[in-house]
Amino acid sequence: MNNRQVSESEAPGSDQARLVAEARDGRVVEVQAAVGTSLLEASDGPEGPIPFCCRSASCGTCRVEVLEGADCLSQPDDDELDVLSMYAESPDRVRLACQAKLCVTGGSVRVRALEQ
Repeated sequence: MNNRQVSESEAPGSDQARLVAEARDGRVVEVQAAVGTSLLEASDGPEGPIPFCCRSASCGTCRVEVLEGADCLSQPDDDELDVLSMYAESPDRVRLACQAKLCVTGGSVRVRALEQ
């Protein structure tokens, strides 16, 4: 059984980065997305691997563990840091998928959805 889905969200040749997102049930979604796209937007869809609720850094539902490529993500802002602190999570290891954005052309990021 193949649990891996691949899609491309932007036309070839644009400034893109690679995102590999692992769902809690083991599904893996790999996408190419434009730099500046949030992890949630890049992996969103009917089979999206990252659960979410608010999309505005207020609930923490979309917390993901960053397994690779943390240096290819935007820096967390104050709202994201506030939510992460409610869960006692470090932004070096955990980010909110609705806020963390791909920021390096050609970069690669791998994340895993966290249990609630």
